[in-house]
Amino acid sequence: MKKKLKTTGTKLQFSIVVGAMSLVATSQAAENTASLEEIETNHQAQAEHVEQSELFDLVVAGEHQHAFEEAFELGDELFEATFNALDGVGAQVDEMQRFTRVPRADLSEPGEWATHIPKRETGPNGQACNSCHNQPSDDGAGAVSSNVHRDPLHSATLSTFITRNTPHVFGLGALQRLAEEMTEDLQGQRDQAIARACQEGVAQTETLRSKDIDFGSVTVTPVATNPCQVEINNAQVQGVTADLVIRPLQWKGSEGFIRKFNRDAAHNELGMQAVELVGYGIDGDGDGISDELTIGDQTALSIYLAAQPRPVTQLELDELDLIPALSREQRRAIRAGEQRFAQIGCVSCHTPALKLNDPIFYEPSRSAAHRDEVFPGGQDPIAEGVDPSYAVSFNLTRDQPDNIIHTEDGRTHRLGSFETDRRGQAIIRLYSDLKQHEMGAALAENIDEVGTGASTWMTEALWGVGSTAPYLHDGRATTLTEAILAHGGEAEASRQAFQALAAEDQQSLIAFLENLVLFKQEE
Repeated sequence: MKKKLKTTGTKLQFSIVVGAMSLVATSQAAENTASLEEIETNHQAQAEHVEQSELFDLVVAGEHQHAFEEAFELGDELFEATFNALDGVGAQVDEMQRFTRVPRADLSEPGEWATHIPKRETGPNGQACNSCHNQPSDDGAGAVSSNVHRDPLHSATLSTFITRNTPHVFGLGALQRLAEEMTEDLQGQRDQAIARACQEGVAQTETLRSKDIDFGSVTVTPVATNPCQVEINNAQVQGVTADLVIRPLQWKGSEGFIRKFNRDAAHNELGMQAVELVGYGIDGDGDGISDELTIGDQTALSIYLAAQPRPVTQLELDELDLIPALSREQRRAIRAGEQRFAQIGCVSCHTPALKLNDPIFYEPSRSAAHRDEVFPGGQDPIAEGVDPSYAVSFNLTRDQPDNIIHTEDGRTHRLGSFETDRRGQAIIRLYSDLKQHEMGAALAENIDEVGTGASTWMTEALWGVGSTAPYLHDGRATTLTEAILAHGGEAEASRQAFQALAAEDQQSLIAFLENLVLFKQEE
């Protein structure tokens, strides 16, 4: 797909202080900048794009596995692509700069950082997804040097900037599916209370609970009849927003589904604007390129991220001879540490495992709360071929392409796929309850970015934590001990219990956490 090149006239900036000298410098800079037409003479764009119609037609034809494999492979290529100016990477930060690691809300001239559409919070700061997601391998977490600095308020004031460390993207499909099922449970319980209130004419209080996780309660009071109208009191709802939608992505639990998570990251971090974000033919970041990522690209990237392998454990890798053999003492410490982890109450939030009733991931989701009803760019998803009736799909318990291990005894282990129990439910060992919790003053930010509270965070899933230092939302903790001791608020008792442990027990607990790792072996 050939990108549309747009050219803009040179903007001459005048300075009261240096007068004509500034004009000469700016004009000289413009003369030394290659135009997109000149670049295209010698180079080509790096992205291989996919049209949504290609994937849609495969699904309509009943070739579901082919559609999944095609989307995964194309998504893999896009995730690894080092985009260049012809792809539309970066943005017109100012007259000369394409990238920045510092938000520039001070640049408010037409086309500059503060005027980009949609509103920018950071960057762009990279050329490829895996330039940040690379620890200990592609699709992993990011080092502290990859931290992202954000200015959500467009304040241009350092004291209101916030910092985010790059999380890994292993197991994302299971996170979204858990959120979908839990949302269905919670909203169903609320709707039952509404129905009873209308039928019986008196207030109804319903407990909110999903997958053995307590989310408080909701009270519904009828205020009119024929038709019935009710007031919903959410004062006792815990750990989820008032709409009862579980949003499993981002540190604050503010994003509900992978497609949105990815297209926002592409805009903010790479300056790669999806047509579904800004509309067809729109150059929202002033870099001279429109239609930078197709709707099919976003489907492919969503499937690729959703089908990343699950995190594993050192004990599993040891059993399959995939790492140097653990000693008896190391195995003993890991098992003892797991007991200490439960003993001091960490599992009250870092729930070891949740179960999925249905392990099929669909893009787009069958849950209305976890897909776009209308794209931000104004398009109708169904008209664009992003139709839940013809979704690209795969099974989280058998279809992940990576981490298929063949052992010497002739057995094949799908280490990247999720386990199942006797009832066929998928076991998701994430070590999170997907709830939002108040974590105390030490972890409070100086702004409340998403309105859930400055010190409120979604319980971080600990799977893979042994491979993903540094820790916490801003990477401030270089060790797991530092991360534990930063806990407060609802986790204060567990922090104190950890401090009260004997040194040997603390070390065992850390050994258990370091046992939760990321592993990637492509077929």
